[in-house]
Amino acid sequence: MDDKDLEYFRNILQTELDELLNKAGLAVGELIGAAYSNEADPLDRATEEQARNNQLRMRDRESRLIAKIRKCLQSMDDGSYGICEICEEPIGIARLKARPVTSYCITCKTQQEALERVTGA
Repeated sequence: MDDKDLEYFRNILQTELDELLNKAGLAVGELIGAAYSNEADPLDRATEEQARNNQLRMRDRESRLIAKIRKCLQSMDDGSYGICEICEEPIGIARLKARPVTSYCITCKTQQEALERVTGA
């Protein structure tokens, strides 16, 4: 991967990281504010709780994505970005454009998913 490609992916990842961190900060404030709601109706409370649970699930997914992005940015610094963690071959640019946080080439990821389907893991 040349420097131009690396800078392209660094910009994409950094922009996404900044957006996720900004959204996370706003969500924390919303969750804190929602925790003090005193809905009298049990159905309203149940609806609020379900919405809060959904929001917490989304924040958890975003938190894992933040960790992946940070790992990718670190791998750019150490020169290992774009190299498959399994076969150690370069990951195709098209694959990285589709999923910039990937750690596996398409062949290894396909094999991994097939194994997961067979083992149920």
